[in-house]
Amino acid sequence: MSNPDYAAKTNQASPSAAADARTATSVQTAERLIRVLAFTLILSSMSATMFNIVLPGIAADFGLSFSQVSWVSSAYTLIYAIGSVIYGKLADTYKLKHLLTFGLSLFAVGSVMGLAAQSYAVLLSGRIVQAAGASVIPATAMIIPVRYFPAETRGRALGISATGLAVGGALGPVIAAFVTSAFNWRFLFGVPLLVLFTLPLYRKYITDGRGEGKRIDWLGGGLLAGSVAALLLAVTQEQWPYGAGGVLLLAAFVWRIRRAAEPFVQPRLFANRKYTAGLVLAMLVMSIGFSLPFLTPQLLSAVNGLSTGWIGFAMVPGAAVSALLGRSAGKLADRKGNIVLFYIASTMMFACFALLSVFVGVPPIATALLLVLGNVGQMFLQIALSSTISRTLPKEQTGVGMGLLSMLNFLAGAVSTGIYGKVADLGAATAWNPLNVYPHAALYSNLYLVLALLYIVIVAAGRRMFR
Repeated sequence: MSNPDYAAKTNQASPSAAADARTATSVQTAERLIRVLAFTLILSSMSATMFNIVLPGIAADFGLSFSQVSWVSSAYTLIYAIGSVIYGKLADTYKLKHLLTFGLSLFAVGSVMGLAAQSYAVLLSGRIVQAAGASVIPATAMIIPVRYFPAETRGRALGISATGLAVGGALGPVIAAFVTSAFNWRFLFGVPLLVLFTLPLYRKYITDGRGEGKRIDWLGGGLLAGSVAALLLAVTQEQWPYGAGGVLLLAAFVWRIRRAAEPFVQPRLFANRKYTAGLVLAMLVMSIGFSLPFLTPQLLSAVNGLSTGWIGFAMVPGAAVSALLGRSAGKLADRKGNIVLFYIASTMMFACFALLSVFVGVPPIATALLLVLGNVGQMFLQIALSSTISRTLPKEQTGVGMGLLSMLNFLAGAVSTGIYGKVADLGAATAWNPLNVYPHAALYSNLYLVLALLYIVIVAAGRRMFR
């Protein structure tokens, strides 16, 4: 005979058990998805950095000047920055798995074009197609941790993503040196084809539905893309008329989003003071952080006389330690709060720049060890700020909101490197830091001293934002 009480208890427990099972499945899916994303970020980061050290070889093969061959990197960065916000906006309306399928397939097509290129025009076209597809990756890297992880575990997810970027940054120069020495620089285009293995996994694990299905304001998106492109060209090509055009296009974009029925970016997004403050702080942090990969190679070459290959190896320890600590940093943010990670990271960055200002000119191995502080601190800051900014956004604006963050990070990096280059050209007659005893390194000592002092401003601004 059946037991009515037992049956009643079973019926009551079943919904709870089913809910627990669904939660467990959701957690497992999110964990698998973030690891697939980390592998994709490794390939993306490698693709962005590998070509920087082979530009002289490309210029020699095609008989190009440095300004001509620099478009291999400049065009990639330009399209990559614009595409990140475009894909972010599309992710608020269309299924993310479909956008990833399109973007990663395009990334692979561009790689095949570059692999088979027999002329510079085809090579550059392949690089542009690569960037148009690869720009789905930074947008996805911002969206997946927000959509698939609750706020209390989001830091760890962002830490895993940051680890993927750090691993790619560490492997990029090494892989490029190995491939070019054993084969030819063209084979660097073959490495990103590994991304095709991730497509079935993305389509399996991404379960989000379609967004609200609103119309896309392509005119507004075009004005935003045009303004960013013009501003980046103004900095990278030192053609200031582009800057004036960028300002005009940006003004037209602001006018458009205030008039359109369904604007590309909702004006109320910028009325969100916490979000806007986070964007400004993130841009400042990124601008200073870009000094490490930009100034350090010049320092090691001009002051220490290192060759290109040895400069690449000097940059590896910082990226490697960042990769090891990325996940731990995310867990720390989840346990203690983003502000704790922010303070730790800011202290590390201040220490890195202050010590570099004092000891710039010492043997390269000591400089490489100091760079560990800076690389780890920069990654910690990105995790803390990305997690904090994501919490200021409503669900329906996470795609475009995080896409804007990604795009502005690229813009900040491009503008800051242009400024650093101009300052470096001016040189320095005297050292401002009396503790530095290497007169021939006065320029870099002064730059690092200013950057260290700027971190006092960042800490003060961060306290207000996190509060």
